[in-house]
Amino acid sequence: MLEVGGILSWIHEALSSACPEWLTLLIEYVLIGVGFLALYALIALILILLERKICAYYQCRLGPMRAGFWGLLQPLADMFKILMKEIIPLLKNDKFLFFTALFLVIMGSLCTFGALEFSKDLIGIDFNVGVFYVLAISSLGVLGILLAGWSSNNKYTMIGAMRAGAQLVSYELSSGLSLLAIVILGGTMQLSGLIEAQSELWFLFQSPFTWIAMVIYLIAGHAETNRGPFDLPEAESELTAGYHIEYSGITFGLFYVGEYVNMFTIAGIGTMVFLGGWQPLHIPGADAFNEIMNMIPTWLWFFAKAFALVMLSLWVRWSFPRLRIDQLLHLEWKILMPISLLNMLLMALWVAYF
Repeated sequence: MLEVGGILSWIHEALSSACPEWLTLLIEYVLIGVGFLALYALIALILILLERKICAYYQCRLGPMRAGFWGLLQPLADMFKILMKEIIPLLKNDKFLFFTALFLVIMGSLCTFGALEFSKDLIGIDFNVGVFYVLAISSLGVLGILLAGWSSNNKYTMIGAMRAGAQLVSYELSSGLSLLAIVILGGTMQLSGLIEAQSELWFLFQSPFTWIAMVIYLIAGHAETNRGPFDLPEAESELTAGYHIEYSGITFGLFYVGEYVNMFTIAGIGTMVFLGGWQPLHIPGADAFNEIMNMIPTWLWFFAKAFALVMLSLWVRWSFPRLRIDQLLHLEWKILMPISLLNMLLMALWVAYF
């Protein structure tokens, strides 16, 4: 009764009874687009408030407390403030590339976000090569960041963009290899197929090598979101704000929102491929326990797992100091990459013989 499938079916039946088929499809496509955009913005606002509160907790503070009860309306106040801020024009930048960079960053973030399966009935896009799609479309953000640093005509933005390019391209390899290890285990690249393969037992408990893949994926995914201790592209003590220094008003706000949604997207993909996505926790042989778990709505399972991984990411950010660039690249190329390749080989042997 708490699933969204019933609501979606009711909307479809109501539209079908009142409109021709082509108009019904058009209205549904518009509603789906608006719904995903609203969810995109809502998750960003929740994560902004969550991080500010978690940051305050680690630093023995209360965080924002003025807007609303316990400061819960502070993200809305910030949103309205940034919408009213002036967009400061630049004289010597490449204006076309300047705004194209923002478009690429947001489109890459939004298209990757659309690949998440929030519940059994709430799926954006489900290609038969879903893992390949996620790896490919998420790379758009790297191009946007490089263009933002180049087109701003500022030495600090350029340094931040070059750091971001080196970091993101490097860590994409480890995260991709970790996902390929799960593709070997699941036997498909379709995200819904990987989730269905975990209906009885999550991948995390189906192979010992899944744990290694998950740890590497979470480290690499955290680095891809440019968050501490991997925040060299935005190092405030060195580069002020990195590649988006020259962006102001809503243009800066979109970069800000994209960064937080990317954090949730990384957690969502990790939830789908390692923790069963929207699948409940099942213990083989414990039928009574499994029945109780099945009573919990699938969307609640997904968001609980995803936000648990987000909390892990926030804990890492506010607990460890920033790495140097040589340490950051050493971690990827000399530690994570060899382990990822070896783990993928061992996973293939596990699937072949066990």
